Amino acid sequence: MWLSSGRRSRSRWWFLLPILMQFIGGIIAYYALRQDDPIKAKNCLLLGIVLTAVWVVIMLIPIVLLVAFSGSIGHNANIIPGDEFTFLNPNLEI
Repeated sequence: MWLSSGRRSRSRWWFLLPILMQFIGGIIAYYALRQDDPIKAKNCLLLGIVLTAVWVVIMLIPIVLLVAFSGSIGHNANIIPGDEFTFLNPNLEI
């Protein structure tokens, strides 16, 4: 299909590339479409950027929370206090 400006309209299937490959897919789609359909090329690039940003935020939130709260969980925390549970004491004589 040709646009009124004499440029060719490209398929909407090109949006799958940035959806599946985020930023890299957006760059590939942009360079493939920029001559024929510059609006769709720009939209594919923006979609790739937005999806990459969303992915980074989703991956960073657990990491930031883990780092933020790891200090409150001590490695030497006494989960089982002293001699309260004698059946766990290896030196117990019966």
